[in-house]
Amino acid sequence: MISPHELHFTAIRAQGPGGQNVNKVSCAVHLRFDIRASSLPEAVKERLLQRPDQRVSGDGVIVIKAQSSRSLEQNKLEALARLQALVAEAARVQPPRKATRPTRGSQRRRLETKSQRGEIKAGRGKVGW
Repeated sequence: MISPHELHFTAIRAQGPGGQNVNKVSCAVHLRFDIRASSLPEAVKERLLQRPDQRVSGDGVIVIKAQSSRSLEQNKLEALARLQALVAEAARVQPPRKATRPTRGSQRRRLETKSQRGEIKAGRGKVGW
């Protein structure tokens, strides 16, 4: 689905604990994927661009950071798997919602609870002597 020449990996230093190894080894990965320049179908591109996701930048580039492993290759695979999951979710089309009416029982229950709440609130007033 995603061709490898559309992916740009950058090795960076990982954050968090790990001592000297974290400070000297660049094993975390930034994966950059330009949505507009990709070979994805137009509908999938539109859904990806309209996602309210902080990983999608304003200029249409997905940036995924993977740093859970101490291996650069495993972090690359993890970032790629997360990107594929994101694209697969955008590729899935939601079925259109069928409009339905509330049942008579649910309407009756809603009105009963409204009247009960009204009685409770009406009983909170000043007591007349």
